[in-house]
Amino acid sequence: MERTWKPTTAGILSIIAGVGQVIGGLVFGVIGGVAGGLADIPMVTGIFELIAIPVLIFGIIAIVGGIYALKRRKWGLALAGSICALIGPWILGIPAIIFVIMGKNEF
Repeated sequence: MERTWKPTTAGILSIIAGVGQVIGGLVFGVIGGVAGGLADIPMVTGIFELIAIPVLIFGIIAIVGGIYALKRRKWGLALAGSICALIGPWILGIPAIIFVIMGKNEF
């Protein structure tokens, strides 16, 4: 079976998007904690946590899926990671999904 650039590119895009999501989730969490502490409004912290936690989770899944795409293992997890890459910088998630689908035969 010939190895192409498609799964590798998809993996790199998913990992970059996932790292961006993890950083964004951490920033949201810190901002929520600081803003909630300064304003003494628990609802502010809750809203930021509601955003931060799912973004962190999707970012981690995108990174793991990207690693599996690079290794060309478990196509379903690679696809799930590229789909989760849509949550953050979606401009990276769309080509990641396309390249994972196009490279399915290499898994």
